[in-house]
Amino acid sequence: LPGVKQEEVQLTLNDNTLTITGEKKQEIKEDKGTCHRIERTYGKFQRSFSLPNSVQPEKVSATFEDGVLRITLPKAEQAKPRSIHIEAVKK
Repeated sequence: LPGVKQEEVQLTLNDNTLTITGEKKQEIKEDKGTCHRIERTYGKFQRSFSLPNSVQPEKVSATFEDGVLRITLPKAEQAKPRSIHIEAVKK
């Protein structure tokens, strides 16, 4: 999310749907002698993701650093694959 501040981003988790919403506001002023220029960029965005039932909603976490939003979605223990030892049958 380059150019977006952390305060402008919201995460919500409702019924296994993760929604990211935000608003980008930016104003650039440039003064060169007799030329004055102001550029404004703004806009809202929203994106929703359906999460599998194996995600533990109470343990979802997020970090925001240098324009990168990182969301951690831990799986429930029973959802992780495990290896099963096969025993040989003696005749």
